[in-house]
Amino acid sequence: MLKKIIYQAAVLLLILPSIAMANIHHGANDVFELLVYKSPSCGCCKKWITHLENQGFQLRTKDFHNLSDIKNEYGISPNLRSCHTAVTESGFVFEGHVPSKFIKRFLLEEHPKAIGLSVPAMPVGSPGMEVAEQFMPYTVFIIYQDGSYEPYAKVDSYDSQFD
Repeated sequence: MLKKIIYQAAVLLLILPSIAMANIHHGANDVFELLVYKSPSCGCCKKWITHLENQGFQLRTKDFHNLSDIKNEYGISPNLRSCHTAVTESGFVFEGHVPSKFIKRFLLEEHPKAIGLSVPAMPVGSPGMEVAEQFMPYTVFIIYQDGSYEPYAKVDSYDSQFD
């Protein structure tokens, strides 16, 4: 009897990660849902939210006057921070003006050691930061659980931000 219980526990431990990962990854036609933490007075956050909604994302928002605690809670180091933080139900974070194209791509891929993506600061011309015809090239960084990060995508032109 004890051997049977141990065997069942071992099998459960082996298949449990697969079951959990099935709930994290999205299919190409899935709806992407995010909770966006933002300042109540930030216009660029509202424009970024509109960008995501126009790309089929479903969003909820929570307004905060001080977002430092949220960013600390999700492990976003100060050099990777921006004005808003979006979080999936499974805990992936998207900091700042990350284009929807890269959020979708990230969520469709496997990144077992990553916590999310960041566009630090507020690059002119990124989604939500449009100013006339101005555009500043920027990098989207992937953030890892150990606090390290590296380039995920380079955005060299306005049009390259979109599918």
